Amino acid sequence: MSRRAVLRAAGAAGLAGASAGASWAQGAAGWPTKPVTLVVPFPAGGGTDAFARPLSAQFAKALGKPLIIDNRGGAGGTVGASFAAKAVPDGYTLFMGGTHHVIAPSMYPKLDYDIEKDFVPLALLANVPQVLVVNPRVVKATTMAQLLDQIKANPGRMNYASAGSGSSHHLAGELFKIQTGTFITHIPYRGAGPALQDLISGNVDMLFDGLGSSAAHIKGGRIRALMVSGDRRNPAFPDVPCAAEVGLPDYTVTTWYGLWAPKGTPADVQARIVEEVRKLGTAEELKTIWAGNGAEFGGMTQPQFGAFVNAEVKRWAQVVKTSGAKLE
Repeated sequence: MSRRAVLRAAGAAGLAGASAGASWAQGAAGWPTKPVTLVVPFPAGGGTDAFARPLSAQFAKALGKPLIIDNRGGAGGTVGASFAAKAVPDGYTLFMGGTHHVIAPSMYPKLDYDIEKDFVPLALLANVPQVLVVNPRVVKATTMAQLLDQIKANPGRMNYASAGSGSSHHLAGELFKIQTGTFITHIPYRGAGPALQDLISGNVDMLFDGLGSSAAHIKGGRIRALMVSGDRRNPAFPDVPCAAEVGLPDYTVTTWYGLWAPKGTPADVQARIVEEVRKLGTAEELKTIWAGNGAEFGGMTQPQFGAFVNAEVKRWAQVVKTSGAKLE
């Protein structure tokens, strides 16, 4: 090939590359150009749904494309996570997980995905304190002191529901048992929604739940809140004492929800998603819903959220080890 032909070919290749790069950059800036799927790894009606559905509605309103919720429950949220980890990394399948998914590595030894290696952490969506709720028809206690007396008088006879073995609900219950020196029987469900419904129906005694999914039922009187975790009361429920007030200063369990993308999602698409999610969090409608659920929106940059996830994996591994929690 002549020198002139080589130069001509190289120039054509360069133009093609530049054109492709410009096209891709334009695509990232224009995201989304079609519906986006949000994988929610629990059945409808749980805590994740309490935040995913308002987010979906605001997304469609602000960006003009649907955010389609795909509920894929099972195995403490790991079934949905496994599905999302294998999705095409193009920014059109996102994953909404949370506390459960940093606990899972210590509870499920044979996971076919790695939350730290197979996903890209994007944003913290909501941070909610755990709340201890009881069925008022089944459990007559109206204070934590009365509940502890009842549990100690009936070791093993009282029970608590969870969203599944290895979920934050499960570990919150195990941590409670360690710190109070009590024993209550764990009953796992396939998500917080079914667990909450059975609590409301009176089929179980209590639930350690994220405040987001229990809030409406507490306000409606269907369940009674006896304690929120941490060292301060929640503004949405100022009459419910915090853990520190009832003698549990180290009971600091929160349920948080975050947004991930499959590993390999281009950096510019990640940046676009993170920016749009940040904007969504400023909508008055979302602020009102979050506040009503006792939650705070975001508050972390993408790198901060990634570091937070890594730290949470280590923290919950220690809780699992100390409690001896196992799959049931």
